[in-house]
Amino acid sequence: MIQMAQNMAREVQEKKNALDVEGNAGGGMVQVHMNGHKAITSLHIAPEVVDPDDVEMLQDLIIAAVNDAQAKVDGELENQMGGMGIPGLPGGLPF
Repeated sequence: MIQMAQNMAREVQEKKNALDVEGNAGGGMVQVHMNGHKAITSLHIAPEVVDPDDVEMLQDLIIAAVNDAQAKVDGELENQMGGMGIPGLPGGLPF
């Protein structure tokens, strides 16, 4: 059973490493790519949303894009790992 759990944990890590999702805000004006560990791997900001007189709007767009990407990571991992429960352990492995 321990080896089974170790194999499942390894599989989870491999899926997290391979995952790449894109979060968007402002109709794609801010794009964030994130891996399965929720680390940001790239950020694109369209030049037209960079307004020195409205920094708060840009901050809000970045936060919204990051939150969107995080939600997509959670959803994708849940989708991929949904059936990976360990018999005898409620809920299986945590992400």
